[in-house]
Formats: sequence, C-alpha cells, structure tokens
Amino acid sequence: MLQDIMPGTEEQLKKEMTTAYVGIDPTADSLHIGHLCGIMMLRHLQRCGHKPIALIGGATGMIGDPSGKSAERNLLDEKTLAHNVAHIKAQLEKFLDFHSNEPNAAELVNNYDWMKDYTFINFTRDVGKLITVNYMMAKDSVKKRFNGEFSQGMSFTEFTYQLLQGYDFVWLNEHKNCKMQMGGSDQWGNITTGIELMRKMNGNEAFALTCPLITKADGGKFGKTESGNIWLDRRYTTPYRFYQFWLNVSDQDAERYIKIFTSLEKEEIESLIAEHREAPHLRLLQKRLAKEVTVMVHSQEDYEAAVEASNILFGNATADALHRLDEETFLQVFEGVERYEISRQELEAGIQPLDLLAERTHIFPSKGEARKMIQANGFSLNKEKLTDAQSPITTQHLLNNRYLLFQKGKKNYYLVTCL
Repeated sequence: MLQDIMPGTEEQLKKEMTTAYVGIDPTADSLHIGHLCGIMMLRHLQRCGHKPIALIGGATGMIGDPSGKSAERNLLDEKTLAHNVAHIKAQLEKFLDFHSNEPNAAELVNNYDWMKDYTFINFTRDVGKLITVNYMMAKDSVKKRFNGEFSQGMSFTEFTYQLLQGYDFVWLNEHKNCKMQMGGSDQWGNITTGIELMRKMNGNEAFALTCPLITKADGGKFGKTESGNIWLDRRYTTPYRFYQFWLNVSDQDAERYIKIFTSLEKEEIESLIAEHREAPHLRLLQKRLAKEVTVMVHSQEDYEAAVEASNILFGNATADALHRLDEETFLQVFEGVERYEISRQELEAGIQPLDLLAERTHIFPSKGEARKMIQANGFSLNKEKLTDAQSPITTQHLLNNRYLLFQKGKKNYYLVTCL
C-alpha cells in the first residue's frame, strides 16, 4: 500500500500518537470503491493507535482537483455539497471509530467551515504570496493538463486548487495538531505543496505518505464496470452487484486486492494465496475477498443474501431463496438471460404450459419437445419442477407479481415478464 513516503515519517509514527488526514472530494452523495484505499489507510492508522481525520472537501469540491483529470469538472452548489457531505459522513462511520473515548478517536472535518469566510484578498495575501507560480507549474498534475494531447488548458480556479489543499494542511496542523497527510500517489504534488506552505507559514514539521493508484492487471480502470462506478451506497450498487464485482476479479488482482481492501493478518493472506494457487478453479481467494469487503461495507446479512442470490443462478438454491429476492437483485441475477413478454390478461385467465412455452414464447420450438422435457423432469418454473403439462399457469405463479422464471436443464434460464 506504500508508494511515496516523506523522510522521517516512519520515525514519527513510531515516536508518538500522530494525527493524519485523508481528503475526500464530495462530488457525489456516496463514496465508491476508488475511495476505499484511502479509507483503509485511515483504518490501519487508527488500529495502530494513531488519530485519523477524514477531511471532506466542501470548499475544494466547489473548485475541482485537476490531478489525474483531462478536463475541468462541473462545480457543485452549496445545497448539493451539504447533501453529499451528510451522506459521506454516515458512510465513513462504518470504517472508522468516531465515538471512542480514546484520544485517537476519528474526526470528520469540512474545509468549507474555515474557507467560507476567508476573503479572496486575505487568501492571496496570506497564502498566495508564499508559493511561486514556477513551483506550482512544476507539479505533474499541472504539467499534464498543459501538455496533454487534448489539453484545453486549465482555469485559474483549478490552478489555485493546490494552494487551497495546501492551506487545509496548515489549518489542520495549527488547529488539530495534524502532522501528516495521506492519499493516492496522484496527490503527491498537492501534499508537498502543503508541506512547503507549512514550512513558510509556521515552520512546523510535516510528513506525507501515499499509496499506489489501484489498477487492474489488464490495465483497465479499477472499480469501473460497464454500468459505471461500484458505489458503497446500496442505492447505486446493490450488495449483490458489489459482491459480484469482487468475486469476478482476476487471480492476479485478487492477490493484490486482498492485501489492500481487507484487515486480514499477513500470515492468513499468504496462506490463502498459497491455497488458491494450488486450486485456482475453486476461486478461494475471490470468495474470501468478496466476503470480507461486502461484510465491511454492507453487513453479514447482505453478504449471506448475495451468496444466496449467486447460488440461485450457479448452484442448487431452493424456490424459497428465489422468492426472497427483491426485484432489483432478481433482475441483476438474471441479467442477460433470454426474455419474453406476455399480457397480464392472458395469465389471469390461465394459460396452458405448452401454449406458453412453444407458441407465446419460443423457449421450445414445438409443443412435442416441451412435453418431452416436462415428462423427463428436466424443466422448472420458479425453481420447482414443472411436472404437469396440463395445469394452467396463472398470476399466482408470478415472482414479485411480475415475472416467471423457467429453467431448461441446469444452465438455460428464460425470463417471462408479465405486462
């Protein structure tokens, strides 16, 4: 988890309880798994007896950090920011102990609180005069924006971002005795600006530590899927889909991610990796990774429900398990299966299975084939064997009052939606 470290940082952490912070931009009302590495850094810090501060960038979020961006982001208004900050606060409480009576209880701060009344004139006089434009231009995050192939340049607003982030470090140092800033390796330029600013403003000692940017072994962007980010909020990514993301990572990625995104001991991780390499087809590493992260972000119950939902598709789950699925998870489990539609009126009147399977849908090419499969006990409706080719199918059979799930053999599923 270590990319860059300021000389003296390790000695400082061994010497005394040290306060350190990670900044989080409140650009949405949920964190996504891209934030998890920074959160894990704060979590490890607190477990080792140090004091973590999560800084929500209410002020800097109004500007947008140019680091790692090829274009300027949309600016957020005050009401949206307040809404986002409230939701992020609630999420962070799952990972850090804010309520401990110990001196290393976690704290959450919002830089809008100290920036909102800081006038432009005062800021440029107090802070702007201490850092040269040459120094700011030398930062990789700035250089890349100016020299990039599709560069549209950078606004003055974005250019000042590193000064604002630098001032956050100074403020936290003076008011919270915060001596260290942590973040992704793309933040190194902003972090060192803060250290330089602190040296000039109050002469205090400061430290820094960054983690590598998390990537996928195939070079793809971590945490991005076809449907977008993997969020920590179930409103945007259900626990089932969240669990599936970790379950489906490659062997190479699973070996890295289990070290970064879980709190398992080193020896247990090494043992899991060795076991996995002996029988990779069992996907032991992915299963344990998916369990640890899903329980940490959601809950044990959500993890168990996600496993049960997975078993419906890939295992021998019961009809009861299928009936327990909420509609959203049900549709995600059977995403991509062949689909058909029928009208509610037809089902209310009752429809013969052979008519439904061979004429109203094309699950079977003929009634004769459908009858043969039913008689051979190889066909199911809603995870229960369909044994009577004469008994009508009605609205009583609907799942979530809307769906019929047919299964031919072990692997072929068909979803009929009632309109």
